[in-house]
Amino acid sequence: MSDLSRYARQIVLPEVGVAGQTALRDSRVLVVGLGGLGCPAARYLAGAGIGTLLLADRDRVERSNLPRQILYTEADVGRLKVDAAIAHLAAVDAGVQLQGLHTAEATLAAVRDVDAVLDCTDNFEARFALNAACVAARVPLVSGAAIRWEGQVAAFDLRRGGPCYACLYPNTGELAEACEDAGILGPVVGVVGAMQALLALQLLLGQPHAAGHLHLWDARRGDWRKLTLARDPHCQHCSSQ
Repeated sequence: MSDLSRYARQIVLPEVGVAGQTALRDSRVLVVGLGGLGCPAARYLAGAGIGTLLLADRDRVERSNLPRQILYTEADVGRLKVDAAIAHLAAVDAGVQLQGLHTAEATLAAVRDVDAVLDCTDNFEARFALNAACVAARVPLVSGAAIRWEGQVAAFDLRRGGPCYACLYPNTGELAEACEDAGILGPVVGVVGAMQALLALQLLLGQPHAAGHLHLWDARRGDWRKLTLARDPHCQHCSSQ
């Protein structure tokens, strides 16, 4: 490892150490969605020394994104989010390998070649597609969502016999409520995105307690609730795994 001093504050943690930092450097992580959740998640993963980050998004930066999507500035408006995010993260740590993905096909195909996936999307169709790909490849999935003053995050890891995303949310064809209609406060998505990065790092460091729980946050009250998730024996996605 070329620069241990860069990561000294986390290497000193007994749960990380030099071996854990080396594992992070050798890891490949896919972040899908570079909005309010994906921006802080990608920033913290890059800062932690993840060796390769794959970033997927098809959208361009809009002015309405700037209050909560922390990788972008006024100069990025109109630019592809993937390109703007890569430029920002490369300036944070030139040692991180960054790869942009612009299509759903390329994104789902990449699931087979990574060690963890972060679902930072904002619609159920994408979430179910990512979950199915992660189930098929047996790759851990960290899912986050936030709207108004509320957020939730959960890690799913079939390798440890836990549930998948569809065990928690069966595909009923329901449409996700949009932030454009319901509203969202910037720090709410920031906290949830940071939690996604934290759970991903714990998974990559081999901490078994990271998966199998749903964390619910009420930002108005400052309250967190933690629910243990059960596997659905009739789940369309993972019951046969």
